[in-house]
Amino acid sequence: MSKREGNLEAPTRHPLDWKNPAFYDREACEQEMERVFDICHGCRRCVSLCQSFPNLFDLVDATADGEVHGVAKADYAKVVDQCYLCDLCYMTKCPYTPPHPWQLDFPHLMLRAKAIKHSQGLVGEGEKMLARTDVHGSFAGIPVVVQAVNAVNRSKAGRSLLDSMLGVHPDAWLPDLADKRLRQTAPSQGSATAVVSGQRTPGRVAIFATCFINHNEPGIGHDLIKVLDHNAIPWVLVDEESCCGMPKLELGDLNGVEKQKDANIPVLARFAREGWAIVTPVPSCTLMFKQELPLMFPDDADVQAVKAAMFDPFEYLVARQKDGLLKTDFQRDLGKVSYHIPCHGRVQNIGKKTEEMFKLIGQTVAVQLTTVERCSGHAGTYGVKTATHPVAMKIGKPVFKAMAKDGPDFISSDCALAGHHIAQGMAQAGTPAKALQHPLSLLRYAYGIN
Repeated sequence: MSKREGNLEAPTRHPLDWKNPAFYDREACEQEMERVFDICHGCRRCVSLCQSFPNLFDLVDATADGEVHGVAKADYAKVVDQCYLCDLCYMTKCPYTPPHPWQLDFPHLMLRAKAIKHSQGLVGEGEKMLARTDVHGSFAGIPVVVQAVNAVNRSKAGRSLLDSMLGVHPDAWLPDLADKRLRQTAPSQGSATAVVSGQRTPGRVAIFATCFINHNEPGIGHDLIKVLDHNAIPWVLVDEESCCGMPKLELGDLNGVEKQKDANIPVLARFAREGWAIVTPVPSCTLMFKQELPLMFPDDADVQAVKAAMFDPFEYLVARQKDGLLKTDFQRDLGKVSYHIPCHGRVQNIGKKTEEMFKLIGQTVAVQLTTVERCSGHAGTYGVKTATHPVAMKIGKPVFKAMAKDGPDFISSDCALAGHHIAQGMAQAGTPAKALQHPLSLLRYAYGIN
């Protein structure tokens, strides 16, 4: 069979065969990595993405004959450990993804290697603890504990302790715990009762708050609620959620992902089957339900139902506008906005919905928009780990520079973590941001909602 140079079709994903014992065969995985690395070495289109590819190409170039077979298998970890599953290589760069006969899925091959490492007990306890976002957040809303934890996070001695115990870089930005969780400050449902569905949108919304919004930045959740209320869209807060599973996926803890799926999916599937749109205000969480869980559990009807009902907030709101059901009575100018599209938003294949909303706002009030479409480098726990925080800052440098162009009044990213990472990078570069606001916060502001 001749191998054509690249795909003409859109990339497609195969289910992840992670319950097959062969999935955890290290030798077979290394053979597949050698095959894939050889193709990547001959292409090198992804060298500008994460650190996995520069590491791979440096390893190859250092061999006697400049070929992959000369790279020691033990050094494959230098490639695997730098992959944070952003999926950009698969979705935006690689010409050999399925349906191409070479069937390259670099991120899921790295995930397989991570899963083997985790199954062999080779993941450190500090890394495991960092991935337990629901445990961290359980202290939010407890006044004395919140004050103590936040004080530790801000002190030099505390950060040194986090570095030695959990491998958290002393200079990395860390989120504060909220004095009160979203669930402690928001009603369980909105006041609107009339359900008005459109061609593209269900007329009522179930909000999956996410660990980060509930425990760290509940204001973003309140912004979403206020926008839904303003548009007379009935909403409810989904019953207490477990973590979506993305942090454990990044570690290769697939059994841990399954446990969190078992906690979340029965609750969410009920909303999906009753015709609710399910909205999550964190792109990684949305992607988990839209892509990773459906690929891990392709035969689970509830998982597939949740996938079909899941929306990014701006995907839902822009579709609502196209249905003629979104208010456009914007009151306040936004001025200059530098907006960053996070990787886990880009790979949802929904288009630039937040950018579309900013442009819609700009038809009524003043908005001068700059969109930056490149990885910030944060990538969840990758951006805070002692070993990788400096690399995350290096990856983000082009973003920090682009976001600072023309002195924006606001910088913004759908990923709140990326937003803070960008703000930190801009400050270190001597071009500090005037203000950092989530796009939902800017939408609420543009509406004039207090």
